[in-house]
Amino acid sequence: MKIALDAMGTDLNPVADVAGAVLAARDFPQDTILLVGDKAIIEAELQKHITDGLKIEIVHAPEAIHMGDKPNQIVRGKPSSSMHVGMKLLEDGQADAFVTAGNTGAALAIATTVAPRRIAGVKRPAITAVGELAGNLIVVVDVGANTDTKLEWLTQFAIMGDLYARKVLNIPDARVGLLSNGEEEGKGNQLVQEAGEAFKQLPIRFIGNVEPHDLFNGKVDVIVTDGYVGNILLKTYEATVSTLFKTMRAELTSSWWSRLGAAIVRPGLRKVVKQMDPTQYGGAPLLGLNGVVIITHGGSDATVIRNSIAQARRAVESNIIEAIRSGLAEPSNSAS
Repeated sequence: MKIALDAMGTDLNPVADVAGAVLAARDFPQDTILLVGDKAIIEAELQKHITDGLKIEIVHAPEAIHMGDKPNQIVRGKPSSSMHVGMKLLEDGQADAFVTAGNTGAALAIATTVAPRRIAGVKRPAITAVGELAGNLIVVVDVGANTDTKLEWLTQFAIMGDLYARKVLNIPDARVGLLSNGEEEGKGNQLVQEAGEAFKQLPIRFIGNVEPHDLFNGKVDVIVTDGYVGNILLKTYEATVSTLFKTMRAELTSSWWSRLGAAIVRPGLRKVVKQMDPTQYGGAPLLGLNGVVIITHGGSDATVIRNSIAQARRAVESNIIEAIRSGLAEPSNSAS
């Protein structure tokens, strides 16, 4: 397998990008990691690591996309960027997946208009958060690709999220829920109410409306929502977890007695942190494309990059693209 990684993606590129690639190359020695970006800069960073025997190659891309760049200007404006080159490697079959921690809007724009483009019949791709929360694997789709969403798009999100849960995460009978402001049927805005009725006709295990707290109780495996609400849900969760951990750290180091207590409970706290860490599965799959694309945070460290590459591998191994193509092509899924 060949995984292309945008080496110019993270905020402090290529430090975390290269370090994550080295970790992945050690974990998956049979695979090749393609580092896409400025060759001279990447080579200088690689020299800081022991890479003997590792399958790491550099694909030169002289331009880089920055977080402040506007997606509508760089789709055609930076054709030699690491993101463009990496996506083309995927489209041309020279890479099996592409991973980037770069500008999400740019990645979405390039993926849908340049390469690898959407699967035939897919109305809109969806950014899909994947994580293990409180011991339960969960998928949330969409978390930011589409702020204004139509009914047909939501039905496709439900099908794609269900397929990802079953094929990639090995959840054989995934429970799919529709995010709303109440569990009762009839709750939510007009779109949510219409989607609730439409989901009943899909070949998925639809369990009805779910609320944000259902992220943690093991009731649901796939949560479907529009990108606007999903993005707020994801960012609120991340901010809450970050604030909680910072507060705990400050309190547990505020005095001698607190530090002593922290030393005693540290093993348990580490387990809690791991269960609540939204980055342990790496980045977010961009579902609906003709290739596996994983998008992760610009602030990702080496471990998150490594985990994102691992998730890309699982998606490729499960043949998720063909599963989505076949799943959306079924006659029962063609109605809007």
